[in-house]
Amino acid sequence: EVQLVESGGGLVQAGGSLRLSCAASGFTFDGKAIGWFRQAPGKERKGVSCISSSSSDGSTYYADSVKGRFTISSDNAKNTMYLQMNSLKPEDTAVYYCAAGRFCFGGMEYWGKGTLVTVSS
Repeated sequence: EVQLVESGGGLVQAGGSLRLSCAASGFTFDGKAIGWFRQAPGKERKGVSCISSSSSDGSTYYADSVKGRFTISSDNAKNTMYLQMNSLKPEDTAVYYCAAGRFCFGGMEYWGKGTLVTVSS
């Protein structure tokens, strides 16, 4: 069974940090685009960060709103991706989803169920 399971969400004060993890089973990240998306209350889901290919030559995307604060990484041996989030702001409050597939945008085939991140002011 193909699964992506996020963990690491929670409540944090503004300025704090969280590290999200996403463990995959039933497939491998090798050669796939992997990334994080988020959906704030009442808003559409948007891309946060993505690696176009989990192989070493993949390019990395960050939304302008998180550049310099968030870092995406992966450990292909563990089939796990991460999102390190620093200097969190209340506007980062959202459900965060990990995904994997052929392309970062419009090509994700597998999705996790999400983990809630709440940043208090």
